Amino acid sequence: MSADTTPEASTDEGPWYKDGLKFKCSQCGNCCSGFEGFVWLNQTEIKEIAEFVGKGIGEFKLDHTKTVGRRISLTEFKNGDCTFFDGATRGCKIYPVRPRQCRTWPFWNSNLESPEAWAEAKQTCPGMDKGSFVPLAEIERQAAIINV
Repeated sequence: MSADTTPEASTDEGPWYKDGLKFKCSQCGNCCSGFEGFVWLNQTEIKEIAEFVGKGIGEFKLDHTKTVGRRISLTEFKNGDCTFFDGATRGCKIYPVRPRQCRTWPFWNSNLESPEAWAEAKQTCPGMDKGSFVPLAEIERQAAIINV
């Protein structure tokens, strides 16, 4: 069993979601707001976002990131909203260059651990179990992009 596999996540026939899952982003902004967390960035994402917002890398890092151990995360407002969340439109100000962590929601390993983990995440995400069918291969591709 690999480090990314948990007993709840798979059986001999495959993971509990082997038949795929449904997801359609409702653009509610819930995954970007209202709670503390980390949006991890790599150097490529830092460069892309800095260019998108018209800042140098140093200025961008000072204004929009925090160091957590050896990693870099986007900062948040005091209410827990992401630094790039627009409360008025409930949208992302950097959507075209949003971090891989944001692009891969809800197909994070932590949400795929078990049906219970999926159901817990679904409490704040109205797009889960709705909309388009996402096949197992795509779920696994998304989950492999970043381990959250």
